Amino acid sequence: MPAIRTAVIGVGYLGRFHAQKYAVLPGSQLVAVVDARAEARDAALPKSGAVRSPTTGIVRPGRCRQHRHAHAAAFPIAQDCLEHGVHVLVEKPVTETPEQARALIASAARHGRILQVGHLERFNAAILALAGTLGTPRFIESHRLAPFKERGTDVNVVLDLMIHDIDLIQSLVGAPIESIDAVGASVFSAGLDIANARIRYANGCVANTTASRVSMKMERKLRLFQDDAYISIDLQQKVLTVVRKPPPGTATAPGQVVIEERNYEQGDALRLEIEAFLRAIREGRPPVVSGEDGLRALETAIRITEMVQGQGTQP
Repeated sequence: MPAIRTAVIGVGYLGRFHAQKYAVLPGSQLVAVVDARAEARDAALPKSGAVRSPTTGIVRPGRCRQHRHAHAAAFPIAQDCLEHGVHVLVEKPVTETPEQARALIASAARHGRILQVGHLERFNAAILALAGTLGTPRFIESHRLAPFKERGTDVNVVLDLMIHDIDLIQSLVGAPIESIDAVGASVFSAGLDIANARIRYANGCVANTTASRVSMKMERKLRLFQDDAYISIDLQQKVLTVVRKPPPGTATAPGQVVIEERNYEQGDALRLEIEAFLRAIREGRPPVVSGEDGLRALETAIRITEMVQGQGTQP
């Protein structure tokens, strides 16, 4: 099949890595790196191999029609691309508001285009390895901790960090939210720097999730408890640990458990994410992380933010 013509719109700190992937992936022809900042374009172009062209400037209405796929970083650009028949992979959070997210979803449906949201942890090797192990989780606990950095403080810790786990947990539970209780605090920045949310789902599962960008260490861990096992996932080190009771009839000491630890290569989650997007385009299949998934994660993150600001509980 002919290569899909691709463009990366917005090549900041993360965008340049996306450009590099599109430049080398089979089936992708990176034709443009787009950013209003000349220095950002200049930094991304040599590493991505994209040809300098008029499309490396500011996107104007209708410009998106020149490409079959665009990696966009803002709502107006993503909508413009979709309205001109271009498939879009947009970074998380999908948009700033739920109304904007619904508009993108509607545009994608109206034009029969793929809209995928960049929740990268879905492609973490340890998460992908859960298939066949995860049953029906009853309780989930997540910790996403990081030292303080000025970069990224334009958004609060819920929308910056916790939203990764919000999306992961919602995809694993597969049930609507019944209630949320949340607390948090601003420590070093004007926005929330640490937050905790207890989320109760309609199927009875409860998730306790904590995100902090004022920690002394880096940690990304997920723990799941189900009727037959305790599952611990180190998202950073790519280690999956499963603890179970011994099979019936096994001669073991009282209280003894069976521990299985699986280690995975670091892999390349970004490459897997982009490959999945391109595959969805070629095969006409739904994306792994849909616009609806991004909307649910955004709505939950906003609910948690509003509750923390009011320090209360919301049904």
